[in-house]
Amino acid sequence: MLDRDGFRPNVGIILLNQKNQVFWGKRIRTHSWQFPQGGIDRGESPEQAMFRELHEEVGLQPEHVRIVARTRDWLRYEVPDRFIRRDARGHYKGQKQIWYLLQLTGHDWDLNLRATDHPEFDAWRWHDYWVPLDVVVEFKRGVYEMALTELARYLPRQDFRNRFLRSNVRAREFERHPSGAGHETNFELPPGASFDPNPNASHTAPDPSSTNDPLHAPR
Repeated sequence: MLDRDGFRPNVGIILLNQKNQVFWGKRIRTHSWQFPQGGIDRGESPEQAMFRELHEEVGLQPEHVRIVARTRDWLRYEVPDRFIRRDARGHYKGQKQIWYLLQLTGHDWDLNLRATDHPEFDAWRWHDYWVPLDVVVEFKRGVYEMALTELARYLPRQDFRNRFLRSNVRAREFERHPSGAGHETNFELPPGASFDPNPNASHTAPDPSSTNDPLHAPR
């Protein structure tokens, strides 16, 4: 389904965890990383397409996320001819996208790259919000920058008040007892938190034996 200018309606997804880090997926059998995205089918609203793509690409259901914001208008990028199927050249030009900012309300273990028989990613990780665009395929970098910039204002605020209070208390205690004698020195975590020695580690899924490269299709 193309518009009169040759752009296919599409949705993009920026998925946040509780630290405001974003889901970063590695395209299957490539060295490119990107956000989940996919086309809007005939009769679908952008929000319906977003939830469908969210499940197909990362295995999440609507109850696992909360919609924080979306872009006001379509953001467009053109796809170079070498990435377009031969039968689509001449009338397919690229994508126009509505981008959604989502907050993960579920858990990391709810993510599933093999939710369908045609996975988009073979590894994933959490990354700081301002992802390195040099690992994104070149023709998508401009629209990524526009989406991240527009949606940054809606990032949920993180409450560091208790952490600061705890730090101030510990600083005062250290001033009174510089030797630390008689005081615990163990690192404290917030309730329900766990220590991850490598928070940016990639989570890799098995590489399927056969799949089509979606970059060579008008998605």
